[in-house]
Amino acid sequence: MIRDLFLNLPVADLPATKTFFATLGFEFDPRFTNDDAACMVINEHAFVMLLQRSFFQTFTKLDICDTRRSIEGLFAFDTDSRASVDALMETAIDAGATEARDPSDYGFMYSRSFLDLDGHQWEVIWMDMEQFLAAQSATT
Repeated sequence: MIRDLFLNLPVADLPATKTFFATLGFEFDPRFTNDDAACMVINEHAFVMLLQRSFFQTFTKLDICDTRRSIEGLFAFDTDSRASVDALMETAIDAGATEARDPSDYGFMYSRSFLDLDGHQWEVIWMDMEQFLAAQSATT
């Protein structure tokens, strides 16, 4: 069974957040987008619901994480090349993100990380699966 995934994140300024992620090449499903929320499409089965903080709060009794002081999770997506990782990072930085850590290069996998406008940490990854599988086979 294939399940759809909806990751929900609180945001302070929904229009600015939509602009930021649109700049990175993401699209939004208008059926699930309004003044309180925007449905960012990752693929046909994965979506990020960007919710105004006040609207997000209606779904939980817990406090919303202060991402300036605590991490709530790491959200990762892949690209098709090392160059794409770097290009997307530069676009994110130019659009207002901050680099979260130094790049990681494991040969078969390369990643960089940014904090979006609300401090959510996103990992941008490229992986050569053939090289990864070959390395795994060599160790077993």
